[in-house]
Amino acid sequence: MRDDLVIQTIEPTTHDLGGFKVHRTLPSRPRTMVGPFIFFDQMGPAILDVGTGIDVRPHPHINLATVTYLFAGAIDHRDSLGTFATIEPGAVNLMTAGHGIVHSERSPSAEREKGPELSGIQTWLALPEAMEERDPAFEHVAAADLPIVEAHGARARVIMGELWGVSAPTTTYAQTIYGDIALDGGASIPIDAAADERALYVATGDASLDGMPLVPMTLYLLRPGIRATLRSERGARVMFCGGEAFATPRHVWWNFVSSSRDRINQAKEDWKAGAFPKVPNDDKEFIPIPEVPKTVSYP
Repeated sequence: MRDDLVIQTIEPTTHDLGGFKVHRTLPSRPRTMVGPFIFFDQMGPAILDVGTGIDVRPHPHINLATVTYLFAGAIDHRDSLGTFATIEPGAVNLMTAGHGIVHSERSPSAEREKGPELSGIQTWLALPEAMEERDPAFEHVAAADLPIVEAHGARARVIMGELWGVSAPTTTYAQTIYGDIALDGGASIPIDAAADERALYVATGDASLDGMPLVPMTLYLLRPGIRATLRSERGARVMFCGGEAFATPRHVWWNFVSSSRDRINQAKEDWKAGAFPKVPNDDKEFIPIPEVPKTVSYP
């Protein structure tokens, strides 16, 4: 077992949202970002009651991009650009907030009829300062369009960036790597060492890195430049994320991310005043600004 692999371990904060749990490792007091990743949530796994579903009401974002990736289930996405897209396992939804976007996420009707399954990862990416106020955009990349590297019981889908010699078509604004690794029992895969900052997260199963056991639902920040092998004895699903290190800090408050506290304060006032755009066909029951933010602002 090597003791030079990991430079930081981040344990999750778990929230029970009624019917399913969310495990959050970023942002945290120990660390705000890994590459451009500033928010990392695992949703579920859970099976909700028949006739119910998730209903994330319309809410705003600025200066970030959201990345939704499912292991199971489906989610209907609507946003203020007029987008409607249903995401299913293996595909990716990339929503770029830029100077401001509003969106909702709800379980499709067909899922509610059978009891929705929910399992996946939702992340936020901070935008480079020069792109924070760009125009909003939405991009759906089907599972069939994301490259897969497969050998000897290991199967890795590249969600963003370049890994294991192949590149995903998903748009990136900073150098970004993001991969979904499925390992059969006894399988292994080398972990690419190219990015400035890299982290591993075991979503399900058991895994080890060069013999060092990895605890599920924990984010492991890897030492830069270190090459290692990820292995599972009984089978696992592991997320691999990271990218270039940002030179300037980002602040996080509620659904807002920015390099400027003043910009976040302006977004608060804009949301209270109803100045954000509406979501077509889902423009009621907006989420209000919370009295206590669900995330805190980090220096």
